[in-house]
Amino acid sequence: MKIAVINGPNLNLLGTREPALYGTETLADIEKHLLTVARELGVELTFSQHNGEGEIVDAVHTLRGRVDGALVNAGAYSHTSLAIRDALAGIRIPFVEVHLTNIYAREPERRKSALADAAMAVICGFGAYGYELALRGLVKRLPVAANG
Repeated sequence: MKIAVINGPNLNLLGTREPALYGTETLADIEKHLLTVARELGVELTFSQHNGEGEIVDAVHTLRGRVDGALVNAGAYSHTSLAIRDALAGIRIPFVEVHLTNIYAREPERRKSALADAAMAVICGFGAYGYELALRGLVKRLPVAANG
């Protein structure tokens, strides 16, 4: 089983960007931990991070026919990007939307997700651990054929 992990703008700054809000783990730390979990689950992961909306759309398009599912943290684009939502819906793979913070306890403009209605699930508020929860949940919910 193959799972893509796509991260959006400013997630390359994790660990130093507003650590009181986003934590001190870096994106590399999160990816390293996810690889450990993936080995346990018997899945293969690919990682990408993009600061531009169009770059994320392009990255999503390349997943078509290549992965069984995805974890997506589109950062601030989660709240505004119908283009990313439509790309994810268009390639028709199950995905889990991930947020480090509880977006529903943040500023009003962050309380709406443009991606959520197309997502299998939304995990938010658990910090970096949310990625592990999302991966485990996605693998558990994927069809048996994709699980080997």
